Amino acid sequence: MSETVKATIEGKEIAFPVIVGTENEKAIDIAKLRAETGYITYDDGYKNTAACRSKITFIDGEQGILQYRGYPIEQLAEKSNFLETAYLVIFGELPTKAELAHFRELIAEHTPIHHNMRHHFEGFPASAPPMAILAAMFNAVSCYSSHLLEVDYDRETLLEASAKLLGKTSTIAAYTHKKASGRPFCHSNPTLDYSANFLHMMFSEPYKEYLGHPDVVRALDLILVLHADHEQNCSTSTVRMVGSSRVNLFASVSAGVAALWGPLHGGANLAVIQQLERIHSAGMTIDQVIDKAKDKNSDFRLMGFGHRIYKNFDPRAKILKTACDRVLDALKRKDPLLDIARAIEERALEDSYFVDRKLYPNVDFYSGIVMRAIGIPLDMFTVMFAMGRMPGWIANWQEMRQDPKSVINRPRQVYEGHTKRDYLAMDKR
Repeated sequence: MSETVKATIEGKEIAFPVIVGTENEKAIDIAKLRAETGYITYDDGYKNTAACRSKITFIDGEQGILQYRGYPIEQLAEKSNFLETAYLVIFGELPTKAELAHFRELIAEHTPIHHNMRHHFEGFPASAPPMAILAAMFNAVSCYSSHLLEVDYDRETLLEASAKLLGKTSTIAAYTHKKASGRPFCHSNPTLDYSANFLHMMFSEPYKEYLGHPDVVRALDLILVLHADHEQNCSTSTVRMVGSSRVNLFASVSAGVAALWGPLHGGANLAVIQQLERIHSAGMTIDQVIDKAKDKNSDFRLMGFGHRIYKNFDPRAKILKTACDRVLDALKRKDPLLDIARAIEERALEDSYFVDRKLYPNVDFYSGIVMRAIGIPLDMFTVMFAMGRMPGWIANWQEMRQDPKSVINRPRQVYEGHTKRDYLAMDKR
């Protein structure tokens, strides 16, 4: 017999079925609550509400576990790469050699943008936020493939749409950077892997090709792998909610970009560098930084430490820390902000205040440092996040569309405004 949870509402006992996930996560199914009782639940920010059933990503924040389609992130980070991981997240299984080769070819084919699309970029001022451009350009991209505006994809159509989004994201990002800096755009190089090609488009000049150090290319690829999906976060939930209206994938992803743009979501690694800039400009010592972070009467918060989901440690941070050290050693860049970051990390990891509270550096701390070392501008940090998260957005949109029980999302509310009142004429107000 299935387990149930019973509640007594206005003297009437109601039984609600319990749903158990494959990792023993338990949820109370309240789908019939309003119909049978007239009541709704209140859960500000949906912190305790499962809005869907998903087979894509599993997170156990207490144990520091992150898995894509059942594969531990540690194994994927060590043995996989971004495109293979993207294929896994979107299609559910690791690709064969032939499937991965075909996926790479499709992405290379769809990486260049239509020449007419370049005129869209000319309409934006040089100071336009890259995330605003990215959100707008996704809808523009869809106009060049009308068949992809349909909402029901078979496998081949999903493959094409995925390749187009992954390829175009890297080009739009690089093109935005080049336009903002007043430098000529460099076309993609189909012989390069995804991350290497992006760096090429970002930093190559007409007569000087950027040849990324292997540790740099690998670190960027790792950042993308580690951000490929993260369960029902704000932007992914936005993609699902917008998609529930049966709008196309490109419009849904554009909405995801807008959600990611917020400083409480995709701007976390940007906040790390901005805080390091403030620390440097104020001339603070490491002792002062640590003491201020520990002062309960101070509103100072050390950015990049601790995580809302991971209560023990962020498994992605442990992986990226090694890559971060390799990048800094390989580039041998002299940067006071990077020196401050490494000093703060070293002190915090040895300080009982941080250790006892499990306030370890998270993935945003290390990704911010890596991207600054590589030379990626601050306003491009969140774009990099969007590039990495693209597989998860695509997978969640498709999973939602394939669910026969999927309906348009329509949350309820608890109304706290005026009760009914009569209209007052202008002279009586």
